Amino acid sequence: MGSRGQKRTETADELPADKRACSSLEFRPSSSNCSSIRTHLNSPNSTPDADMETSSSTSASSRSDGEHEKEDESAYGSCDSDDAEQQPRHHILRDYQRRRSSSDHGKLNTILSNLNEGNGGSGQLAALTELCEVLSFCNEDSLSSLMADSLSPVLVKLAKNESNANIMLLAIRGMTYLCDVYPRSSGFLVRHDAVPALCERLLAIEYVDVAEQCLQALEKISRDQPVACLQAGAIMAALNFIDFFSISVQRVALATVVNICKKLPLEGPAPFVEVVPKLCDLLQHEDQQLVESVATCLIKISERMCQSSELMEELCKHELINQVTLVMKSNSRTTISQPIYNGLIGLLVKLSSGSFVAFRSLYELNISNILKDVLSTYDLSHGISPPDLVDGNCNQVHEVLKLLNELLPASTGDQANQVVLDKESFLADHHDLLQRFGMDLFPVLVQVVNSGANIYVCYGCLSVISKLVVLSKPDMLGELLKTANIPSFLAGVFTRKDHHLLMLALQIAEIILKKLSDVFLSSFIKEGVFYVIDALLMPEKCSQLMLPVFGGIQPSFDSSQKSSAREFQRCLCYAFDMVPSSSVSSCKIDKDTVCNLAKHIKTNYFAPELVESDKGMTDVLQNLRTLSAALSSLINMPVDDGTTVQHEEKFYSILHQIMLKLNGREPVSTFEFIESGIVKSLMHYLSDGMHMRGNVEFTGSYDHLVVLGKRFEVFTKLFFSYSDILVEDLPLSILIQKLQSGLSTLENFPVIPSHGFKQRNSFATVPNGRCVMYPCFRVRFVRAEGENCLSDCAEDVLAVDPFSPLDAIEGYLWPKVFTERTEYGELDAEELEQREVLPNLLPSNANSTQAKSSGFIDSMSIDLPEMQEDEANFSQIASEQVHFRELNSGETMSLDETNMGSAGKEQEFPTESTKNMRTPCSASGDNDIKDSSARLLLYLEGHQLDRTLMLYQVILQQLLNSEKEFMTWAKLWSRVYTITYKRALESNQDDPQEHTYQERKFSVSDQKIASIQNMGYFASMFACKLTSDLDKSSPIYDILFLLKLLEGINKYSFHLMSCERVRAFAEGRNDNLDNLKVMVRSVSQNEFVSSRLTGKLEQQMQDAFTLSTGGMPLWCNDLVSSCPFMFSFEARCKYFRLAAFGPRRGQLNAISRSNSGTSSDRQTTSGGLPRKKFLVSRDQILDSATRMMDLLARHKGLLEVEYNEEVGTGLGPTLEFYTLVSHEFQKFGLGMWRGDHCSFITSTTLPTESVILRNSSGLFPRPCSPKSDANNGIQFSQVLKKFVLLGQIVAKAIQDGRVLDVSFSKAFYKLILGQDLSLYDIQSFDPELGRTLMEFQAIIVNQKRLQESICVENAALKQDLCFRNTRIEDLYLDFTLPGYPDYVLSSECNLKMVNSANLEEYVELVVDATIHSGIARQVEAFKSGFNQIFSISHLHIFTEEELERLLCGECDIWAFNELLEHIKFDHGYTASSPPIVNLLEIIQEFEYSQRRAFLQFVTGAPRLPPGGLASLIPKLTIVRKHSSNCADTELPSVMTCANYLKLPPYSSKEKMKEKLLYAISEGQGSFHLS
Repeated sequence: MGSRGQKRTETADELPADKRACSSLEFRPSSSNCSSIRTHLNSPNSTPDADMETSSSTSASSRSDGEHEKEDESAYGSCDSDDAEQQPRHHILRDYQRRRSSSDHGKLNTILSNLNEGNGGSGQLAALTELCEVLSFCNEDSLSSLMADSLSPVLVKLAKNESNANIMLLAIRGMTYLCDVYPRSSGFLVRHDAVPALCERLLAIEYVDVAEQCLQALEKISRDQPVACLQAGAIMAALNFIDFFSISVQRVALATVVNICKKLPLEGPAPFVEVVPKLCDLLQHEDQQLVESVATCLIKISERMCQSSELMEELCKHELINQVTLVMKSNSRTTISQPIYNGLIGLLVKLSSGSFVAFRSLYELNISNILKDVLSTYDLSHGISPPDLVDGNCNQVHEVLKLLNELLPASTGDQANQVVLDKESFLADHHDLLQRFGMDLFPVLVQVVNSGANIYVCYGCLSVISKLVVLSKPDMLGELLKTANIPSFLAGVFTRKDHHLLMLALQIAEIILKKLSDVFLSSFIKEGVFYVIDALLMPEKCSQLMLPVFGGIQPSFDSSQKSSAREFQRCLCYAFDMVPSSSVSSCKIDKDTVCNLAKHIKTNYFAPELVESDKGMTDVLQNLRTLSAALSSLINMPVDDGTTVQHEEKFYSILHQIMLKLNGREPVSTFEFIESGIVKSLMHYLSDGMHMRGNVEFTGSYDHLVVLGKRFEVFTKLFFSYSDILVEDLPLSILIQKLQSGLSTLENFPVIPSHGFKQRNSFATVPNGRCVMYPCFRVRFVRAEGENCLSDCAEDVLAVDPFSPLDAIEGYLWPKVFTERTEYGELDAEELEQREVLPNLLPSNANSTQAKSSGFIDSMSIDLPEMQEDEANFSQIASEQVHFRELNSGETMSLDETNMGSAGKEQEFPTESTKNMRTPCSASGDNDIKDSSARLLLYLEGHQLDRTLMLYQVILQQLLNSEKEFMTWAKLWSRVYTITYKRALESNQDDPQEHTYQERKFSVSDQKIASIQNMGYFASMFACKLTSDLDKSSPIYDILFLLKLLEGINKYSFHLMSCERVRAFAEGRNDNLDNLKVMVRSVSQNEFVSSRLTGKLEQQMQDAFTLSTGGMPLWCNDLVSSCPFMFSFEARCKYFRLAAFGPRRGQLNAISRSNSGTSSDRQTTSGGLPRKKFLVSRDQILDSATRMMDLLARHKGLLEVEYNEEVGTGLGPTLEFYTLVSHEFQKFGLGMWRGDHCSFITSTTLPTESVILRNSSGLFPRPCSPKSDANNGIQFSQVLKKFVLLGQIVAKAIQDGRVLDVSFSKAFYKLILGQDLSLYDIQSFDPELGRTLMEFQAIIVNQKRLQESICVENAALKQDLCFRNTRIEDLYLDFTLPGYPDYVLSSECNLKMVNSANLEEYVELVVDATIHSGIARQVEAFKSGFNQIFSISHLHIFTEEELERLLCGECDIWAFNELLEHIKFDHGYTASSPPIVNLLEIIQEFEYSQRRAFLQFVTGAPRLPPGGLASLIPKLTIVRKHSSNCADTELPSVMTCANYLKLPPYSSKEKMKEKLLYAISEGQGSFHLS
């Protein structure tokens, strides 16, 4: 834990910044007395978040902090004795405790005798004092039941001694200590009427200290004897005079009531009703902990009384509804914990269900406004998993939907009770309240469904919408439906598979058409609702539509839903009912109900002529189909050099018309956009049909690249050439919005929860014979018909590990079924032997193979000795993990031992294994080679299985492909699966049709442009498989692929526009080199983000079991790999941490961020992972960093730093270390970066200057000739070592969540991400050189065009070969790299000076030296260092800008409101305190450099982590610094370990700024004790 001091050697008190190492005592309040400490330590509601200034109430937090710090320190190890050495200590301690217990027992007997003798008041007082002292130090072994039973009546009798207050106090304290030491003694005290005696003292309240001690004793007794306390009136006694006590005592009183309310008897009288008014008053208390205790009491009381309408009405008479809504509105979920907030919503559910008064009150109090805020601000990506219907822990959204369903009554005819009839009558008489209710909630409910919520939440929202539509009158319904596009919304719901959702959607559609048919009939046709209803009735029509719908009405009514309670899963029909699960019958929806309702709607509301597709088609759809057909015809049009311009003009014209339609006055619906075929035609044209092909490669010829390049250029010209409109109005932005809308409507990627898994031990025979902590699949392996080369599998049904890859299952089967001997028999046996050898991706003693598509299983190799070395560090983590892999029989390996980071073999430079390392993110792209070594083909129900997948993924995908969305987990695990196998034939060569393209003839100039256009990026997209479980003919595939193309075009828009300008110059359409300058306003990357897919990925990543086993759905890994732009940066960061470092570190990171701002932050961020300290020297930062990485690069836990001769350690010094290291790498003289023209350093020289290299475009590697090794190899090797170290530091910073203060260029980030650079990238780090090279390139292309021309005059040729009216020869350029005269580009004698003949070769050599061969070794050295920490391929899901944000954090400007929201003010300060207002104004007035210095002063780093202030962990806290002298003479101090600023209350803003700047400037550079 670090706090800063200044560099000068002053005493601690004289340090101007007082910025010293924080001591945990600063967080610990003093304790007042032993009893208070005991009370708080044993209070179930105590939290370590209490105020520091509170003494007795917060002493537990001090002990908690101390224990945490001891645990943290123990992670460093090195001081523990061996077990053998500790054995004598245990014996000694046991003997001491035995003697101590015997002594205590003797003392207690003596005390009991003295108390029974009754030697007057003084004797009893002395005996009681001694009793309390003995009890405060003894343990349970010192007491026996007989002794406790003997002491109890004596203490109760003395507690009634009203004549002596001290005797009463000590007797009651003795009871408290007795219960504390020996909990069973509470029963003896109750038997001897202790509770009535304590209640009598509380009601009398003659002495405050006696009353406080009574509350302490009652709290102890109520834990084990709640019913006795209830019957004796303890609730009323504890609350009667609660206002007279301090906050800490009030908490004890409420803890007593909570203990009683948790065990209220289910039958009998309800004496607790009388305390409801008092509890309601306490709901508005200012103390959060007390409010939560009160809320808990009310929640438990409501649960007890919910069976009686009379009791519910009685509750509502005490303003309970008003008080609860006030708490929900004022305090919100930011101050009340989520379980309590959910419980309050559940309380309202119960009250509104059984009480008409509550129902009416909620409408009158505008509860819809509160619930709207909950639904709209609640993070839909967290916690929306199907509710756990066994233990009732429903999430917040589920509780809100239950309340909404209760507030909208639905009578069921004769069965409707009086309460429901009263509710309906009330709504019929108060349409204004119902309309306000609907206007608040209707659009939010639609948004929740569209966000990708799971089936339970979707059903709840649709149920509420359906009730709103039924209860609303036509005029009110018309206003309500204006708030959302209900036809488009319903069309999207019809794509779902579950018949419950289909039924609700049909009911909503039927009611709307019944009430407002004239208004919505046309929009239902335009949005495709009619088409999907028709397709429901006639599935054969579905194949004619591009909009997929549920394939016919064939709902499966699984009998397993009625199975035993252990496997019971509640039907959706009852998901939001108040009926207990045990009374639920079968599904309410008959097999023909959905079909009959669909027929009814079609017959009564849609005219028969609409069935004819031409008559039912809108004009917009017809026009778009015409344009789509015109675009498709262009694909087959023959193209050569002479017709290229005409072809491009026609393409441009069609694109222009399409965009006019999409952005025209008449809106285009999602249905019209998808159904028209525009998406498929546009994608087919832009990709030249390659998106439907596999294994696309470009070898030798640029013809196909020329086609792609020209089409992309025309597309870019149209979509990015507008300079007089806003970015959000760009045509590309409009097209992206349409595609996103279509994706949200059509996609149905599943979120698979693990609530169906039952944690139990089982033995998996296949593939390795090991114990697992989850159920196994039962599989029967059967030989395929006609297979004569293989034998039958001997075993009947085998237990198969569901998370084993299919290639491992094949490895198990092959030696058991292979019997044929051919002429290649020896080869087969050898191949079989090799098959049994473990792959090198696992430890040498492992028997299992990893699933390539498993989401979070690292494919880096692991050194066994190193793993054994770190075993001690991971022992604590391993004990908490789900063990899922066994090294051998009886030995398990935890997930994080294989996942947390990559431990590749130590190497200075990358080998082929590290170059070709694959991650889960890239697995899907390699599926095309999966059959290269297959010896068996496996089939499940006729479908060939992908060997790269796990059996669980295969079976799950098959289940999802069935026509139902509601999965029955009981059937999943109980069923016996039959897998058929047969021998694989040798794979044939790829179909030559895959690689043959229409022959096209293009000019040399066109090919030249294509060669420099970096079209390899686009070509790679066509070979990438989007997702394994998505058919290429699906419209979802078309949308995803087109979005991928558009994102690539948007990312490379500058390159494409530059190529278009060069082409225009070559073709004579532009004769001025100045016009080559390009200004492109690209569309924001956020527009490509799908909030729906992001929410689903977030939901899936919340499932701990799925993460730990790698059983995520296929689409998660595939889409994040192929289309990372579809997901938000935050979601990808979480996915990246899970994939690269394993679930343990990823989940700790997520927990720490969700808990930011709480007192446990500093334990959360580091306490869950092993840590290593390292001592560094400020004077030799790089040398220290080198030694650190040599020793700890592969350490899986967190690295922390402490400085030599400084006592500070922890987060602050560690962050400063990374900052100092990043500054060292930017200094002149290292020879690493462009702009550093100093000579290379050697091992004996050091940089002479400490000036940091500044480059406005960022740092890019300094080029070095590949031939320089022969002349100066030792010097250059030092540079390579620096790049290796830089790679290690960067990777470790990312792994540990540290930020670096370094500015890399965009081009260097591209190289880190494995992307190729082109000529146009040079402008990003050297604008002048890049611009000149592009102008040279334009001259070269123009020259080639002229040489190809038949008739050309020499004069014109000479003129065109001039560079800005100067001959190339007159530029006197030689063949050395510009700016680097020692870098000779070519040694050939004819390449000395640049002229017209060799200008093209000169440009190529300069480009190659600048971005390829000249920096290749530096980049490879960086990557080799990086890969020693974890695989650099995990970063490929980020863009260059995002990678910079991930590595370097945020540099944004803080708004005043943002500061208020994300800074915590405590211990003397509030947000409105004058010093705080002054400080925030000063911070806003800071210049950029001052703001960086302030951040480094407070946190240790000059930059904020990704996400800004909101992501700072721990939360920035500002407290009042108390001083005995004048505040203006004090300096602010900080504790960087906790981001904790102690600010004196200065008299003026000017004085505060002066002192703050002085402390910031003088307090840098060291850490001392505070």
